[in-house]
Amino acid sequence: MRRLWTPAWITRHVLAVGLVAGFMALGWWQISRAAGGNTLSWAYAFEWPLFAAFVVFIWVREVRLTLRGEPPAPAPVSPAPAGAQATSATAFRRPVRTTRQPAGYDDGGDPELAAYNRYLAWLNEHPDARPADYPG
Repeated sequence: MRRLWTPAWITRHVLAVGLVAGFMALGWWQISRAAGGNTLSWAYAFEWPLFAAFVVFIWVREVRLTLRGEPPAPAPVSPAPAGAQATSATAFRRPVRTTRQPAGYDDGGDPELAAYNRYLAWLNEHPDARPADYPG
């Protein structure tokens, strides 16, 4: 519970209470205008309390997330083997995804499907390439 009494959270609590009170006051004001004959105010009379409900929803969600705790830290990355140095080009390279075709895969003799599969295989072999770089 101490996490909810930091200066940042006290500011959030005050802001949430102020917004809900303000939105409800604006809703009451619109109800009084609607009762006076302004038909457009009926829509606003229902809209302002919805805004207040949304503030309460967000506040409850944030409180629950804070009380749940911090997500676990990511696992540390193991260092490279001795003697291996990563260059700047390979240090941030995306991992290559391999696709496997099921045993007995057949294009069915369709030349468009075969060309498309070659294109996909080329893209898989060149993960940093753009589709416009395809030589075929």
